[in-house]
Amino acid sequence: MSDEAMDVDEVIRRMNEALVLQLRSVLQYTVAAGSIGGLAYVGLADRWWSYAEAELVDARRMVEKIVALGGEPATDVPPPPFAIDAADATKALIECEQDIIAKLHGVIPKTGQEPRSEALEHLVEHVICRKQEQVDQLVRALGS
Repeated sequence: MSDEAMDVDEVIRRMNEALVLQLRSVLQYTVAAGSIGGLAYVGLADRWWSYAEAELVDARRMVEKIVALGGEPATDVPPPPFAIDAADATKALIECEQDIIAKLHGVIPKTGQEPRSEALEHLVEHVICRKQEQVDQLVRALGS
């Protein structure tokens, strides 16, 4: 087994890049859930709200990890795209989620091979897995 050390500064930097996008996801799902209209979209709005809640839980866990590593969590959140049309909002959600999944994936190589690295890597993988399931459901909702 390798004892490659975690690149803590780089992990914190990359986690913060992912965190601001994670916080954007919370906002984007919340706004999307509250702004689409029409009887046909009531169920979709409820699903998006449940995604927003899950995003917030994961954001808190990411903040905890950044602080535990000695960092300060970034809060300069980029504005989310807005669309009142459900299909347009879904497409924007997919695109934004794919961005954060890529950022989270970029954290993994810098976690090293220490015992604490495993916990960090599993946290990141858990968030990636949950978000990818959301993307898969969004893609299915579009019928593509």
